[in-house]
Amino acid sequence: MSDTKNLLVELFVEELPPKALKKLGESFAHTLAESLKAQGLATEHSATTPFASPRRLAAHISAVLPAAPDKAVSHKLMPVAVGLAPDGQPTPALLKKLASLGADASAAARLERRMDGKAEALFFDSVVPGAMLAAGLQKALLEAIAKLPIPKLMSYQLETGELPGWTSVQFVRPAHGLVALHGADVVPVAALGLESRRETHGHRFEAQMDPVVLQHADHYAQQLQDQGAVIASFAARHGEIARQLQAAASKEGLTPIDDPDLLNEVTALVERPNVLLGQFEQSFLAVPPECLILTMKANQKYFPLLDAAGRLTNKFLIVSNISPDDASAVIGGNERVVRPRLADAKFFFDQDRRKKLEDRVAGLAKVVYHGKLGTQGERVERVRAIAKVIGQQLGGEALAVKADQAAMLAKADLLTDMVGEFPELQGTMGRYYALHDGISEDIAYAIEDHYRPRFAGDGLPRNEVGVVVALADKLETLVGLFGIGQLPTGDKDPFALRRHALGVIRMLTEQMSGLTLDSAIDRAMTAPSWPVAVRRFPEAGDGSATSLRGQLLQFLKDRLAAALRDQGSSAQEIEAVLADDRFWRLGEMPKRVAAVHAFAALPEAPALAAANKRVGNILKKVDGAVEAKVDATLLKEPAEAALAQALAMVKPLADAAFERGDYSASLQALAALKAPVDAFFDGVMVNADDPALRANRLGLLATLHAAMNRVADLSRLAT
Repeated sequence: MSDTKNLLVELFVEELPPKALKKLGESFAHTLAESLKAQGLATEHSATTPFASPRRLAAHISAVLPAAPDKAVSHKLMPVAVGLAPDGQPTPALLKKLASLGADASAAARLERRMDGKAEALFFDSVVPGAMLAAGLQKALLEAIAKLPIPKLMSYQLETGELPGWTSVQFVRPAHGLVALHGADVVPVAALGLESRRETHGHRFEAQMDPVVLQHADHYAQQLQDQGAVIASFAARHGEIARQLQAAASKEGLTPIDDPDLLNEVTALVERPNVLLGQFEQSFLAVPPECLILTMKANQKYFPLLDAAGRLTNKFLIVSNISPDDASAVIGGNERVVRPRLADAKFFFDQDRRKKLEDRVAGLAKVVYHGKLGTQGERVERVRAIAKVIGQQLGGEALAVKADQAAMLAKADLLTDMVGEFPELQGTMGRYYALHDGISEDIAYAIEDHYRPRFAGDGLPRNEVGVVVALADKLETLVGLFGIGQLPTGDKDPFALRRHALGVIRMLTEQMSGLTLDSAIDRAMTAPSWPVAVRRFPEAGDGSATSLRGQLLQFLKDRLAAALRDQGSSAQEIEAVLADDRFWRLGEMPKRVAAVHAFAALPEAPALAAANKRVGNILKKVDGAVEAKVDATLLKEPAEAALAQALAMVKPLADAAFERGDYSASLQALAALKAPVDAFFDGVMVNADDPALRANRLGLLATLHAAMNRVADLSRLAT
């Protein structure tokens, strides 16, 4: 019973959703293994190998026992005083408890008496038989099926049983076979109306035999490959496709486009990959490469080929699921299929260029943006107004004019045929059409880049005009949707406001250090053309408008804090740099964060942070503002005179470093204050009876507090 064997479980199904296949395979194998480990049928050292192909989910688990070892269990029953009568006989309460555990009255004599805290309690020790593999695997299999990350189930009728066609089950796709082998032995389990066997099926067209009769759990992958013409492992198939793609491209002196998502999807579509080379007419290369690449990737799952300079060629790679002796028919069929799609793209491109972008702008007035925020035309006017103000502030009239023109044209390509067919190309096609219309490159690239960053890690706009328009576009989105109450909740963010917020933060941090976050929000909120539904922030301000502004700033502050956490900053460091209004100046944020991180590593940092917190608490308790001013004639105690002298030496150094933007040097200069600060609090009574002495000491502390908190609120570093 103690001999272990390897276990193989396979569900044979109809074609699974390709984009979900990898996760389905990993989930099935992981849940199966974890359940067996929890039942004692597999150990922590048991290795799990997932398999996933278009028509199967499987798992190979090593070192699985035929039966789990028996387990000693000690049940605490009740206090002795409750379980035993004065004469030592079991009470009814004890007998009832024993019965619930499957024991009779005779077990009372075998109970253990042990101390439990301060009282003596009765314990019932028993041995629970270990689970048999058939029962344990049945439980694990049902759990693995139930926990598959399936967004949508389908119902279908079973073709077997007493009443074929009358019994319905639910699964991601109809299941037609179940294999469960422990070594060479079939484990009797059932699921989805199927009973386990040792037979499975290989490739639809190229299997050498059908069914494939599996001899042993360890022979699964090799038998399927040799007899069934199937590479069952997702990882092995992925690697084989990548190898074939590279080899086929190298023969042509070209490079396949790098697209991990496409490679994963194609891996989930084929069971026996065979990479073939196809091509199309050179004339189609007159169409922008983004259009051709998207057509081939999205619609046909082809891998476009690039030359040494990264330019698209008229050749592409097909990942076929069959390997005929003569592949010309397969290649020709794929070339015939892709040709009309490329012709459509060329037609759209030619037709769209007949009408200028500027002539399409008026049509945006007929496109609804949001029921409460009006049309795209109205939205464009708001973005233009915000872009002009920001452009004027950052680059004067010249930048404002260019930003206004780019903002006006930014959404015009939404009305083109190409973007109508391929929404992913919005912005990109705007650039091509703008250049065709004779518009300058900086404005054309701004039209494309105003959507940036589209995702985490994406690049920022490539020029100043693009940055201004992108910022204006994202601010308009945030203000508008916050204004009508469309805030993100939990994991739901249908308008991608978190991504917009991170885009604003990145641009203000990396490209627009001259604009503060609060002023950027104000520029957006005071733009004209906001509908009544939006709670505007008028010049005079009111409660609701202030609340909207506050909500926006807090939302952006939270996004910034999350970004800093992802970059490795501690919670205390983040609180220090985001305290008060410091987070508005995002252009300084990287230097402030680096400076606080370096300061926190100094040996003097904990004591100075604690002292800073203590100083802040003292000053908060004082009625009215405390002037940071010291009268040297009132420094009576040696410790306060020493602190004043140290401040006189250190503060100019720290201030000079701060003014030249060297925040690390500014904070590190403060390390010299540790000893005089410690001595001050050890030997000086701040709240002296003499009002003049008390005011002077508070002034000294106010000077210290101001000097220590220019870069960040160092009290937040105190633990």
